[in-house]
Amino acid sequence: MGSLIVESPITNNTVFGIRQMQYTVEGVAGMNFIDAVTTAAFKETVAIETAASSYVSVVEARQRKINELGDALAEITKAYSKLKVKGGKSDDETTIDNFSKVKEIIDKYGVSLSGFARTMTRSNIMKAQTNVQYEIDKEDNSLQQDMVAMKSYVTKRDNAYSTAAKIVKKANDAAQSTIRNMGE
Repeated sequence: MGSLIVESPITNNTVFGIRQMQYTVEGVAGMNFIDAVTTAAFKETVAIETAASSYVSVVEARQRKINELGDALAEITKAYSKLKVKGGKSDDETTIDNFSKVKEIIDKYGVSLSGFARTMTRSNIMKAQTNVQYEIDKEDNSLQQDMVAMKSYVTKRDNAYSTAAKIVKKANDAAQSTIRNMGE
């Protein structure tokens, strides 16, 4: 917060021999100390709030991706469950019902599935399941990291608001005390 505030002396202005200062916060000049500290504190909270908000968008996008990949995985798994064991052969085939939807999701997120087609063999379906599940797990790990970072920003934001509120309260208390002392 200190780097946001720039002090400069008010020329030819002293009170009881103490040079008076004015403060500039991010280009806004002419503030007294209390206004400068309060403004800087609230600007810091706004900056933290902005960073936290950007994480919300990232988390929502990752969650959407995980949900869509989960839909694709469900369709692939459903196709696998339709396979019948024909004398232990591993080359029997089945059809993916919502193939165009699954293909669109897979292409959208760049999951590499070689040989992905409407009709697939048992081994190709198993590879597709593994690749999609890997992508889901990878995104889930990233989502968890983003959630931790977002929680950190929220905690920082809450602390910054608390600090700013305490500064305002202390300044108000100091002003009231000064006024009370003047009356005595």
